Amino acid sequence: MFASDEIDLMSGLRSYGDPCGIARALDVVGERWALLIVRELLFGPKRFSDLRVSLGASPNVLSQRLGELEAGGIVQQRSAGGALYELTDWGRELHPILLRLGRWGARALHRPTGELGVDALMIALESTFVPENAADLRATYELRLGEERFSVAVGEGAITIARGSPRGPDAVIETDAATLRALVFGDRKMAGAPVEIRGDARLARTFFHLFARP
Repeated sequence: MFASDEIDLMSGLRSYGDPCGIARALDVVGERWALLIVRELLFGPKRFSDLRVSLGASPNVLSQRLGELEAGGIVQQRSAGGALYELTDWGRELHPILLRLGRWGARALHRPTGELGVDALMIALESTFVPENAADLRATYELRLGEERFSVAVGEGAITIARGSPRGPDAVIETDAATLRALVFGDRKMAGAPVEIRGDARLARTFFHLFARP
């Protein structure tokens, strides 16, 4: 039996049979869709149906990958008016790793033309945040992107993003993901863009200049 065909008898997962930490990591998150599922759960739990819409994976494949991630200790289910999938503490340790991977992958020669999903856009904001651009800024923003709500806290040269609305944000920015991406990373100007701002307009406009452009 080749190493790549081995089965971990403890978890039922396929294994490279290689004790190297990189190989062992790939044993649990190396299958197609696995890391993208993790990406979708970085900012908070999601239902199966929401994951399917976000990723576009078939129900069978998504169900299989979720099962494998559960067996590997990366994802767990909890019930709150219906089953929700969320990362375990160990799964959440992948957050900075995915940020680094995203920065690395952004330099790849292949550039797909598809739209950036909402959670992928939040990862892009985190990975391109420029602390020097924030200076002494301390602010909390609410991003309203369609039905999605995100809390964005900026302070002490760092940015923190979480799913859900913050309590008492300094500014609310309401638009769609494509427009936000174009304003932050493209050449689109605020004038005429479908963006609604509530609260401190100056802080809101500052938000669009906190990130490095590709």
